[in-house]
Amino acid sequence: PSIVNIVACVDYGVPLDLCKIATHARNAEYNPKRFPAVTIRIPDPKATALAFKNGKVNIVGCTTEDDAYLSARKFGRIFKNLGFNVQMKSFNIANIVATMNCQFPIHLESLASSKHKLFCTYNPEGFSGLIYRVNQKPKCTFLVFVSGKIIVTGAKKIEHIHSAINYLYPILQQYARNFQGKDDDDDQ
Repeated sequence: PSIVNIVACVDYGVPLDLCKIATHARNAEYNPKRFPAVTIRIPDPKATALAFKNGKVNIVGCTTEDDAYLSARKFGRIFKNLGFNVQMKSFNIANIVATMNCQFPIHLESLASSKHKLFCTYNPEGFSGLIYRVNQKPKCTFLVFVSGKIIVTGAKKIEHIHSAINYLYPILQQYARNFQGKDDDDDQ
């Protein structure tokens, strides 16, 4: 799997003046009628922060946990340079999103109607992918597509993604689409 996004939550412990941040910081946008947070972007590591007036910040766009932590420190430095007495009270990873490719097509209808149907949500008229929720630890949600491509979300650690994929991959292999096999015979 390849990590495409990490969402981190940071609490700097002091209220932030969002108007001051928007007018004095580079790459900052603030439209309180649209969203109650300032959006700030930094180029290295590439990350976007949503800063709320209570001092809590959500950081998105990083691809490693170290980059997310470094981004949190850089956003803290930006706030400090604007005169806010910030300290990183807490930092935690809220969500990791990854993608992978099984390299084989998957028969979603069979999976959705199998013994795994308790974990599946599949409505091809509303969304082309099957949603597979792993309810055991680690809890993750998979978006499985007929092409064999998968999006994994809901993990808090990269190891959780690997263990959840190790759980799901053998299940998906059972429902690999066999174009010459049994499915074609049933249609005749």
